[in-house]
Amino acid sequence: MKQYKKIVLAYSGGLDTSVIIPWLKEHYEGCEVIAVAADVGQGTELEGLEEKAIKTGASKLYVEDLSKEFVEDYIFPTLKAGAKYEGEYLLGTSFARPIIAKRITEIALKEGADAIAHGCTGKGNDQVRFELSIKAFAPKMPVIAPWRVWEFKSRDDEIDYAEAHNIPLRISRETNYSKDKNLWHLSHEGLDLEDPANEPQYEKILEMGVTPEQAPNTPEYVTIDFEKGVPVAVNGKKMDGVAVIETLNALGGKHGVGILDMVENRLVGMKSRGVYETPGGAILYFAHEMLEQLCLDKNTQHMKQKLALDFADLVYNGLWYTPLREALSAFVDKTQETVTGTVKVKLYKGNITGAGMTSPYSLYDEEIATFGEDEVYNQADSAGFIALYGLPIAVQAMKKLKK
Repeated sequence: MKQYKKIVLAYSGGLDTSVIIPWLKEHYEGCEVIAVAADVGQGTELEGLEEKAIKTGASKLYVEDLSKEFVEDYIFPTLKAGAKYEGEYLLGTSFARPIIAKRITEIALKEGADAIAHGCTGKGNDQVRFELSIKAFAPKMPVIAPWRVWEFKSRDDEIDYAEAHNIPLRISRETNYSKDKNLWHLSHEGLDLEDPANEPQYEKILEMGVTPEQAPNTPEYVTIDFEKGVPVAVNGKKMDGVAVIETLNALGGKHGVGILDMVENRLVGMKSRGVYETPGGAILYFAHEMLEQLCLDKNTQHMKQKLALDFADLVYNGLWYTPLREALSAFVDKTQETVTGTVKVKLYKGNITGAGMTSPYSLYDEEIATFGEDEVYNQADSAGFIALYGLPIAVQAMKKLKK
């Protein structure tokens, strides 16, 4: 095994990375381990990390506040694109990995480290997202991925190691879900969720909100203001992007919205099942799509919907730092020039429904669309349109009749 003198570890304080620090020091004799924790809005999970990292063998811990950059440069571009992986997943883990890996790489280069380590499993997508992002900024930097080489075969094995080495853990064997939390979402995988036949135990696992059954019996209306596709105010109050998401997370969680139970196709070839909590994100996607219906012309809207699938695949597959993703974002930004206005939604027991919208760039014309009397639309014109539009069908039918 090649030896390294200084290793920078992507550190969360969870089960994997808690075990990795002493494991690295055992297997790379005399190495220094520098832990880096990225604050992307996971809140209390960061409490006590420095003490824990140093007690388990790290020489120091960086805690990097990336929340604002995460929202403005990763979440909102993906929101504006309308990107949902396989039509449902709002990419909460996927677009967090590039910004985390970028900052870890910057610190590794500053510290003169000769390797970067991460705790991603060899079965998952995150190993790809981390390592492709590292390549974008330090293409020759070695990466250590313990899950591919170490003696542990399961999370239970890791717990055994942690107990033997007196490493404090926040989980037990019974609550040993694999989780990822940030400002945008919280994911749950493993344990009983590995059997798709099992209904998730929502009352036990939900942290960002309640089940629809537990939500209030009275609906709540929320207004969101957008400027060029970016949410800038909630209920008439201007706020930055972080505050927008925090506010909508609280409102959405209260009403049980944004809960997704999904079997998805991982990049590495297998299907996996996860439960995702994205209360604020679900509201923002819904409201943004409503406003685009009002402000985009048909061809642009349809093309954007097609490209949203490609954008989502790029993000999910770890290809954030690529020319194609940047080009698609440039297209998206052009489409968003008129996506400005106010959307009103109603939250009620897990549901989000539209309750009206306005925009100075609205392409909806009531006088043209009305079922009542109007002076601008000649209905007789439709006959000629249908004749030309249906000409290929008519020609095919006539040819068949001649046979």
